[in-house]
Amino acid sequence: MTATTTPSSTTTPSTPAPVTGERADLLIALEKQRHFLRFTTRGLTDEQAGLRTCASELCLGGLVKHVSTVERLWAEFIVQGPSAMPDFSAMTEADFARRADEFRLLPGETLAGVLAAYAEVARRTDELVATLPDLDATQPLPKAPWFEADAEWSARRVLLHIIAETAQHAGHADIIRESLDGAKSMG
Repeated sequence: MTATTTPSSTTTPSTPAPVTGERADLLIALEKQRHFLRFTTRGLTDEQAGLRTCASELCLGGLVKHVSTVERLWAEFIVQGPSAMPDFSAMTEADFARRADEFRLLPGETLAGVLAAYAEVARRTDELVATLPDLDATQPLPKAPWFEADAEWSARRVLLHIIAETAQHAGHADIIRESLDGAKSMG
């Protein structure tokens, strides 16, 4: 997303008309958090991006992969509803193991590759936000132990969730990076 100089108007590469108002505010907030997450990976090798630097199993490359997956799934949820999400109630140990791989930089994966994939997810989400007919449109949440039963979320609430998830993981990434080599996102 390329932002103009005013916080109330942005233009995404795929939409010629400026996005304004609430949509622009959502996109600006999301891009800020994406920036902080990507910024934690600046100047790293693939090996460094795959290192665990603390008790957590998280690494920087894996965090980018995870946030990319989460954003993609929630953006698909806005359009397709719960069918876009995994059936958490039917997941097997093998499914959870594959899901855990989302938090690691696996052999053959590169930091540049996961960042490029994240950029493509971001582009598609930005396009969705710019073209979605109604931010009030709701979808029922998928069945999962962490969701309120029979709840529905509006597209707006999903976007706020994506922003919050991205911000939370950008904070995790900042701690991992500081533990790796002392670099900080701020300060």
